Amino acid sequence: MKQTVKPIDTANLDHLETASIDELRSTQLKRLQWSLKHAYDNVDFYRQSFDSAGVHPEDIKSIEDLGKLPFTTKADLRDNYPFGMYATPMSDIVRIHASSGTTGQPTVVGYTQNDIDIWADVVARSIRAAGGSRNDKVHVAYGYGLFTGGLGAHYGAERLGCAVIPMSGGQTEKQVQLIRDFQPEIIMVTPSYMLNIADEMERQGIDPHKLPLRTGIFGAEPWTNDMRLSLEQRLGIDALDIYGLSEVMGPGVGMECLETKDGPTIWEDHFYPEIIDPISGELLPDGEYGELVFTTLTKEALPVIRYRTRDLTRLLPGTARPMRRIDKITGRSDDMLIIRGVNVFPTQIEEQLLKIEQLSPHYEIEVTRQGNMDMVRVRVEACNNDVARDPVACEQLAGHLQHAIKTYVGISSKVDVCSVEEVMRSVGKAKRVKDLR
Repeated sequence: MKQTVKPIDTANLDHLETASIDELRSTQLKRLQWSLKHAYDNVDFYRQSFDSAGVHPEDIKSIEDLGKLPFTTKADLRDNYPFGMYATPMSDIVRIHASSGTTGQPTVVGYTQNDIDIWADVVARSIRAAGGSRNDKVHVAYGYGLFTGGLGAHYGAERLGCAVIPMSGGQTEKQVQLIRDFQPEIIMVTPSYMLNIADEMERQGIDPHKLPLRTGIFGAEPWTNDMRLSLEQRLGIDALDIYGLSEVMGPGVGMECLETKDGPTIWEDHFYPEIIDPISGELLPDGEYGELVFTTLTKEALPVIRYRTRDLTRLLPGTARPMRRIDKITGRSDDMLIIRGVNVFPTQIEEQLLKIEQLSPHYEIEVTRQGNMDMVRVRVEACNNDVARDPVACEQLAGHLQHAIKTYVGISSKVDVCSVEEVMRSVGKAKRVKDLR
């Protein structure tokens, strides 16, 4: 790596980043009680939801009482499209973002100026946790626009005092040109698009190890520790995981710390996490895998109460900070494929192919049905075209991956080893699965 990890300078951290657990829990309870009353008083959906459950905000006397409240889902946000979940008048809204809506009605989120300021603060905190400072240039290759990634990263980097390069997504050749010419130390982008940038650097004959770029802050999609290792070795950087989602705030809900690289620390002074059984909804103890649920503690425009993220992970004790961490996201409960009775997540297949050096990280999974039988085809690129042009090598690599998927994932598959750039690239979040059943 291009930097030596230094001890934490606690003088530069926000007070609650290093507060005692007792002080943190006390702050959380006060903010939770405010947030519940704010939602109940100002959002018809929450008033009706709480009343139907027979619970009033004043009944919440402790953090543990949160479990008495019903969940909020993405369907609830869509049913109240576009502004029915807002808890402030439109005159107080200064920003509107929305999801792409590719799988249904878009989810629309809003921000007051105070929300924007808190968002900038938590992203600045996140970049600082990654080793960033006002002396750094930050290349933002998340998409700008209705997607929260670009502007969320941008405002946070500016809040920290960094020089921001607002490149947005796409134009991969120009991305590489600006990285070469502007010499940023930090890049914020999806991990799958960082692979495209690395490919383009290689095509242009640029050695990333000779660039000042030292840190990649990657988010917006699940990615594995094997992907981290691949990115770090290929680019000579520290690859760190930033977590967030539009409905809760955007990027910056949690951030992996440089000194530990052991999963994103959730900024619990603003976002209270729970883990539930995704089927029963039962609250699970820390350390058990399940679905991540969030309640916002300080958000004004769009408070969310027990919002089901569909992200699958577990809560772990704090390490670099007293606040709890989440483990790597293993997938989403709504992205899970059921193949002949076996639960399969794309990251499980990714993990196996990344162990084979002669295969690239670019892949897609196609699921079809022949009669009553589910069929899985994995298209993955060879690491170079010399390998791709060798039919014997391709057959061996396909067999190797098929065997690994069968052994470790538990399903049979057909693997096609393709030429370089034959698998479609994505500019933003990677689209790994085509379910044609």
